[in-house]
Amino acid sequence: MSAIRVVISGAVGRMGQSVVRAVSSAGDMELVGAYDRSSDYASTGALLGAGVTDVPITNKLGALLDEVEADVLVDFTHLSGAADHALSAMKRKVAPIIGTSGLGREDVRAIQMGTEDFHTPALIAPNFAIGAVLLTRFAEMSAKYFPAAEVIELHHAGKLDSPSGTASHTAELIAAARTSEPELPRQAVEKVAGARGGKVKNVPVHSVRLPGFVASQEVIFGGAGERLTLRHDSLDRESFMPGVLLAIREVRGLTGLTVGLEHLLLR
Repeated sequence: MSAIRVVISGAVGRMGQSVVRAVSSAGDMELVGAYDRSSDYASTGALLGAGVTDVPITNKLGALLDEVEADVLVDFTHLSGAADHALSAMKRKVAPIIGTSGLGREDVRAIQMGTEDFHTPALIAPNFAIGAVLLTRFAEMSAKYFPAAEVIELHHAGKLDSPSGTASHTAELIAAARTSEPELPRQAVEKVAGARGGKVKNVPVHSVRLPGFVASQEVIFGGAGERLTLRHDSLDRESFMPGVLLAIREVRGLTGLTVGLEHLLLR
């Protein structure tokens, strides 16, 4: 079989650099292009040195996709441009994988409509770490038995959006799975706004941004006389690469828009 031809959007970012290394090392893939809206490096080789496929880094994604023959676009950029990048890819029959966090409902809807208009599949993955995907599934299973739950997500200080896409996705799964909702005391007072966290589908979510973290999530369930805690920690961005490579291999076999790596990992 021919190699899967991959373009990486956001190649200069920390996640983008990891994806460049991972794709370059995968025997069934070929890195054919790299995009970043601002870069001091002319190519991936200049950026990362020996050991990666050396392709130019351009700041014009549409022109790049017109110049190269690509099968998949992997996007780790900024929420302000990710949906446009996905649409630009689908117009050219390139299947986008969106790892960019913070997409709004309108962005997701635009991508979904793009899959229909251009007959090209797309994948949005809140998290590519295998352990994080398993945690969300375990949380969904637990919510039936422990309706009282709160989500705590912890990320590096440079993460701009909160809550994380993974935390929002987890809270939505919990809300959909539980058969009742806990009742708060009638006299409850929040002395400082946000002290009890934000609400996603009425599930409290707390966001922590500190140096020293990559990505962590904890889900705490409370029941009569017992407590269940689920936690996952990504200690290095390498933890996301098996999921990214899985998505690259599988996305072209999907139909329409798929949200969540669990649809590939746990099917």
